[in-house]
Amino acid sequence: MENAIIIPTYNEAENLPPLVAAILRLPADLTVIIVDDNSPDGSGMIADGLAERSPRVLAHHRAGKLGLGSAYRAGFDIALRGGARRILTMDADFSHHPCYIPHLLALSCRADIVVGSRYVPGGGTLHWGPQRQALSRIANGVARLALSLPANDCTAGFRCYRRGVLEQVDLDAIRSNGYSYLVEMLYRAARLGCRIAETPILFEDRRHGQSKISRQEILRAMATVGRLSSERLVGRGWGPD
Repeated sequence: MENAIIIPTYNEAENLPPLVAAILRLPADLTVIIVDDNSPDGSGMIADGLAERSPRVLAHHRAGKLGLGSAYRAGFDIALRGGARRILTMDADFSHHPCYIPHLLALSCRADIVVGSRYVPGGGTLHWGPQRQALSRIANGVARLALSLPANDCTAGFRCYRRGVLEQVDLDAIRSNGYSYLVEMLYRAARLGCRIAETPILFEDRRHGQSKISRQEILRAMATVGRLSSERLVGRGWGPD
């Protein structure tokens, strides 16, 4: 296993087969790790079928909807045990298009983490309303400024990690488990001196199904930024004794 790509799924039955097919057509040595949280729509059974048809697909099943962060952690464990040198993460709904995967892999030759970014020149979003765009930009701006993160798109889940990052970061110490896991992971890696780069992507709204981002997820992400900001200030001696 040279490169692994982790795809968490929950009710992605319509998206999963064409997504995996598109990934396997890429000119890269990629193993797809599907982490399914007991999807009611049968995504787990579809993942099993894909794994039966290709040795480059692995299906991992969990008992229920346990959170995005823990799904990534389960996928990281499988990829690291399999000897993967680069581990990618992406959504299952085509908002992260597989065509960008070669760019992430290429840039990882000189960066420890590569982020598929909406907020660098050439990047952007498609089919988003002004309210959603404003909310995303504000959330990223707050996270970047509060935590001094060297990335414009701190909440992006389309990433490529070099193996050493996942071995260096204490994954057990990451307390976030939803989309805020992405912010905390980037923060922990940046604090360790990992080199972070971005490559532009066009983020397109999902093709099928419902968005997994709720108001609660947004509130949890804000709380995570506050917690990490306080931790950072205390670490620099600016907080209470």
